[in-house]
Amino acid sequence: MTDPHTPSGTLPDVPPRIDPMPAADVAALAARVLAEVRTAVVGMTETLPVALATILASGHVLFEDVPGLGKTLAARSLASALGLDFARLQCTPDLLPSDITGSAVFDPGTRTFEFRPGPVFTGLFLADEINRTAPKTQSALLEAMAERQVSVEGTSHPLPSPFHVLATSNPVEYEGTYPLPEAQLDRFMVRLAIGYPDPGQESDIVLNRLARRAEAAPVARVTDPATVLAMQAGVETVEVDPDVVRYCVDLVAATRAHQALEVGASPRGSANLVLVARALAVIEGRDHVLPEDVKRVAVPVLAHRLTLTPDAWAQATRPEDIVTGLLRTVPTPAATRTGP
Repeated sequence: MTDPHTPSGTLPDVPPRIDPMPAADVAALAARVLAEVRTAVVGMTETLPVALATILASGHVLFEDVPGLGKTLAARSLASALGLDFARLQCTPDLLPSDITGSAVFDPGTRTFEFRPGPVFTGLFLADEINRTAPKTQSALLEAMAERQVSVEGTSHPLPSPFHVLATSNPVEYEGTYPLPEAQLDRFMVRLAIGYPDPGQESDIVLNRLARRAEAAPVARVTDPATVLAMQAGVETVEVDPDVVRYCVDLVAATRAHQALEVGASPRGSANLVLVARALAVIEGRDHVLPEDVKRVAVPVLAHRLTLTPDAWAQATRPEDIVTGLLRTVPTPAATRTGP
């Protein structure tokens, strides 16, 4: 039967077939990517592998921390090492949705409107200080993150593949900022905090800058977009033990019953917990997921999906502490338990 939306004599677009890369090859390439990124980025021992795992799980990353910790450098370095086109947009209160998505511009020569893509049409899009722009503009990213497309003047335009959003948010300043709506927070697969470096790492940051004699920190390309897609397809071939899946579901269910939480994590939280843990396991060189992988990513995946009760908020309870507490109380699957 002919699709009524398909012009006569043409076929609908069919995504090209991606041959999955073996898990061992994904792990080897991921190690090379991380090694190359670390030539420019100091520290972030736990943050960088989780950020890369999120990209390999086809997700988006929110970095939430104070300015000056290297969030933009980390994003740019990941894009360079992965061979993805990179675009950075500084978010401001007067930013319009069309500044992100692009707009239709009238061409006097043809007397028609021509779509001119915005900066979101790239492989890795960095929305810097996303909480400084208005909710209407923040929501312009929602369709891009969820559907990998943007709609302008009633026409949908597909984004490049792969496509990932890395956003930064400053949790310290509140004046002139707009908290991200829950629907958009939920679209970020993980929220990561970097934290201050220790004195040795901070010295290395300064010494590396002096040795470069330039602000830019070049990072060599390790892969390309087609290889990234093959790596993502390779991660998708890794099976997850049903007991580990049930462990993830039990963790998320526990957030819905917690007395300090008004709203717990949704089933998307369960799915993302499994997906990021699986990608991290592959990066670590395994073709199976351990409960320890789940525990490593539970806070980044779940904490930003939780809504505190007014009493818990007044007592300065942190969602991260709630997830950490649940990791101690929810039983670990006996059949897959490792370590002491």
